[in-house]
Amino acid sequence: MLSPVAVDTGIAPDLLPTLAASGLQPMQLGGRTLLPIVQGGMGVGVSAHKLAGAVAREGGIGTLSSVDLRRHHPDLMARTEGLAARQGMDADTKAQIDAANLEAVEREVKAARAASDGLGLIAMNVMRAVSDYAAYVKRSLEAGVDMVVVGAGLPLDLPDLAAEHPKALLVPILSDSRGVALLVKKWERKKRLPDAIVIEHPRLAGGHLGAARIADLNDPRFDFERVIPESREFLAKMGVDIPLIAAGGIRSCEDIARIQALGGAGVQLGTPFAVTTEGDASDAFKRVLAEARDEDVVEFTSVAGLPARAVATPWLKNYLKAEPALQAVAHAKARCTKAFDCLAQCGLRDGFKDWGQFCIDNQLAAALRGDLKKGLFFRGAGALPFGAQIRSVRELMERLLTRGMAVPQPLPT
Repeated sequence: MLSPVAVDTGIAPDLLPTLAASGLQPMQLGGRTLLPIVQGGMGVGVSAHKLAGAVAREGGIGTLSSVDLRRHHPDLMARTEGLAARQGMDADTKAQIDAANLEAVEREVKAARAASDGLGLIAMNVMRAVSDYAAYVKRSLEAGVDMVVVGAGLPLDLPDLAAEHPKALLVPILSDSRGVALLVKKWERKKRLPDAIVIEHPRLAGGHLGAARIADLNDPRFDFERVIPESREFLAKMGVDIPLIAAGGIRSCEDIARIQALGGAGVQLGTPFAVTTEGDASDAFKRVLAEARDEDVVEFTSVAGLPARAVATPWLKNYLKAEPALQAVAHAKARCTKAFDCLAQCGLRDGFKDWGQFCIDNQLAAALRGDLKKGLFFRGAGALPFGAQIRSVRELMERLLTRGMAVPQPLPT
């Protein structure tokens, strides 16, 4: 049983009895004792300092998403608003927008740290697929983030980027044991191992998914019952103990207990945290996610070339109807035709006919505002812990640490 006075704990003291009663094991990471709960990074702007700081303050890991954080800072938006329209999307325009976003990264890390009251950990999620990936990693580390989490691509170079920050925690997001083995072996040659690994199930998670094609989402090699034991076996043969954190479809204390019984250290949740009162998106955004049923959620190929899962809003339905025609005329452009040249490879800009043909930054920014006519609302599968209710981070944590709390099912339409 967890001692209620553990000196190294990063957990809110009044949650320690709840954790002890749950039968769950705390997670040990970065020299701290933590709740076995990680809040996933969600962009654009869905998980910024208010949400990440609130999760850390309870004793979990609160995660900022690095993508386009300037949208939470009116002065940075004023500085960059209309740049592309006035100047065209040239190198100077991109540099100014990137500089504003890097400044926002630093501000958000500091604000999340202040909101955490010194508890939990603050992480930054950076997509490997974004063009300024390396700059985001370095600025996050310089700003003092505890942990860098990288998905949407294989971050083989992350140890190199973090070489000047040996105490920072480095965490890749992977989906199968083959990926775990490949990355760990590559990193070992660089004399640095992952401090934890997020195992994300492509059939259950929201946003960009860790499979090559939509047809692969149901492949049994992604099942937690297979990936976690296989990865644990590989790590044991390597002689290392790296915590594994399961992501996708986690909704209850029983789910967390099942993951820990498989050998996982903890879990990561995105959508349930996105709809909390502290979530940084608009109330309209939260209602869209909270009220969506499984049949309202669809898979498609993103402009980043990855399978993705989102709510079938009016914009997404209209886009998917038009997608074949848009892909048929896809062609490479000389430059990004929108206001933010965000991806290293972009279906719209680079003319990849099998990839999405829309501006992901514009559509995610519209979702942040709750705009159903223009927004792309990423969402994971499964009913949420409080159904369609919007509740606090504290209430969500308490529910996740309490057995026998049934997940409310949505009412039939």
